[in-house]
Amino acid sequence: MSMNTPAFTPATPVAEDRRMAFLPRLFGPRLFLIGEQAVFGFMEKLSPTNYTGGIWDFCEQAGQPLYLAPTSRPRFHLVWDGNGYEGDVSADAAGIIATLFAFSHLSFRHDAPELTDGFARLFAHAADHPEAREIFQAID
Repeated sequence: MSMNTPAFTPATPVAEDRRMAFLPRLFGPRLFLIGEQAVFGFMEKLSPTNYTGGIWDFCEQAGQPLYLAPTSRPRFHLVWDGNGYEGDVSADAAGIIATLFAFSHLSFRHDAPELTDGFARLFAHAADHPEAREIFQAID
């Protein structure tokens, strides 16, 4: 008897005409600018040798906002002194990691259900990601 596990369903970038609504849905209407800057800031800290800014995709799944992903290169070398993590990940995984860090960081400073809901949604998505092991080692 074999058990079939569902295949990973990747998130998709939101359409250009829906980008303006994405961040307020992801971080909440009062924290969307702070949330966006937190993601960018964590990416700068995580990948100082590879990340130099640029355009980001806003990624969703089944109509739910999930995370931001950098588009400037296909892979990033990440280092996090807080837990000793060092590794190379796809831009998609790097975006998930930076967004999870931002959610966690902001949730200690702001009482907003979007932060806890967003973290839980993204954590569940990351658990099925092909790079789940790297993602969870990075955020541990």
